[in-house]
Amino acid sequence: MSVAQARAIAPTPAERERLKRMAYGQKTEHRLRMRAQVVLHAARGRSNARIARETGLHLDTVRTWRNRFAALGLTGLADRKRSGRPPRFTALQVAQVKALACRLPFDAGAPLSRWSCSELAREAMAREIATFVSASTVRRWLAQDTLKPWQHRSWIFITDPDFRPKAERVLDLYARTFNGRPLGADEYVISADEKTSIQARCRCHPTLAAGQARAMRVNHTYGRGGALTYLAAYDVHHARVFGRTEARTGIDPFMALVAQVMSQEPYTSAKRVFWVVDNGSSHRGKKAADRLTAAFPNTVLVHTPVHASWLNQVEIFFSVVQRKVVAPNDFTDLAQVGNRLRASEDRYNATAQPFQWKFTHSDLDDLLARLDRHTADHPEESSVAPAA
Repeated sequence: MSVAQARAIAPTPAERERLKRMAYGQKTEHRLRMRAQVVLHAARGRSNARIARETGLHLDTVRTWRNRFAALGLTGLADRKRSGRPPRFTALQVAQVKALACRLPFDAGAPLSRWSCSELAREAMAREIATFVSASTVRRWLAQDTLKPWQHRSWIFITDPDFRPKAERVLDLYARTFNGRPLGADEYVISADEKTSIQARCRCHPTLAAGQARAMRVNHTYGRGGALTYLAAYDVHHARVFGRTEARTGIDPFMALVAQVMSQEPYTSAKRVFWVVDNGSSHRGKKAADRLTAAFPNTVLVHTPVHASWLNQVEIFFSVVQRKVVAPNDFTDLAQVGNRLRASEDRYNATAQPFQWKFTHSDLDDLLARLDRHTADHPEESSVAPAA
């Protein structure tokens, strides 16, 4: 009886490279590694019997993968689809659970603020969508559409009718222009705000430093030592911070911060110093602008739009303070809090570089366009009163 001749294998250079990575890659599954080795041996013109001896595979296994590659190429080395166990749930049941996850629990009649997989499984059984379904099954269904009803994000509608011009003016200052003209070398941009309620929590047991395979440990119980307000002014283009601590926020503490900055060079003799602030009560409206100009004629107060303090760069500095200086909060008293904040200013100013501000006019246009489209599609959700 004649023996069937082994099929010739001639992979392309690209296929050969892929086969080598599969055959010798450390992260390749063993079954795929062996299949790739079979094909590479066959490409060298070796017989099936020799390949079986060198790889330790059965002759029929070698013949199978050689023929598969000859017929289908690299796709032939993958496992064929198997029928497997018949599905326990219909597509309608899966869709009903997903639709339930896309409804607010209270609207669906559940006294919950948000869904979890276990609660969705329980609700699905209560509604007789399925006789029994596990939380892990629900989680797998939701993952198919990246549904995460247990998460939430907050948003706020734009209520400031002058949002665009105010935001554009701030962005222009960050780009060193004002009213269409570039700023001179003797003009500066200061971003200022207050970080309120920094507490002095004295832990009842000393904080333990990190160790091998152990995070820093902070005692849960503490005594309260009061709270203070941290006011900071950030020179946007020179990455210099000026700060002070006060018992509370208000007009007088803010003006004290302004005086602290404006009494120093180069700001005292500067042509103009722009102060970018939000709409907090300490520096809100035209009265605040007039008050600032009366005290320091070379200052210009620039407000961010309402509910847009994220345009104020000093908020980035405050996030650094929160992460690196304040948290975890373990201070014996308010004096230690103030000393730590002042020391951190010196440390920051020694190495700081200006923030790489990436929100531009085009980003602002995209944001407002998205909000306009959303408002057009959902006019009932808009919080802006219609014009009379």
